[in-house]
Amino acid sequence: MSRIGKNPVTIPSGVTVEVTGNVVTVKGKLGELSQEFDAVEVKVEEGQVVVERSTDAKDHKAKHGLYRALIQNMVVGVSEGFTKELELVGVGYRASNQGQKLDLALGFSHNIVLDLAPEVKVETISEKGKNPIVKLTSHDKQLVGQVAAKIRSFRKPEPYKGKGIKFVGEQLRRKAGKSA
Repeated sequence: MSRIGKNPVTIPSGVTVEVTGNVVTVKGKLGELSQEFDAVEVKVEEGQVVVERSTDAKDHKAKHGLYRALIQNMVVGVSEGFTKELELVGVGYRASNQGQKLDLALGFSHNIVLDLAPEVKVETISEKGKNPIVKLTSHDKQLVGQVAAKIRSFRKPEPYKGKGIKFVGEQLRRKAGKSA
């Protein structure tokens, strides 16, 4: 039995969950998210969302935990939101934003200008003597992770000096240099 799937999702105050057909819609103070589902049954009862499956088929077991986790992420997203922080490590690496445009100077001949989705709020923090930080905030966990991965892909951290774009708190595997 799915340990994750059988746990109910508690609904905090200020959040409403509606199930119509095979679509779950979650509304809260930060926004609205919806998710289609199949192979499971979703019920809202007594301030909790319960996900049940009809059979013990392998596909149904997998989707049982999946949809429960997706609903949990939607509930947390519309009530609290999700944040990802990226750190630019390297001499001359800079980040600035104007509205939804993120401007990155990563040592290429031209700056990289990235237009972000309106659901993602971007903030850049540049303090003297510290690495610049790009802070992404959204109510959609998948979207904020996807945008963060896209930004990181422009200049992944290299293993010798650690230069590149990394997540704040990420531990990098470092290699020793040449031994003469």
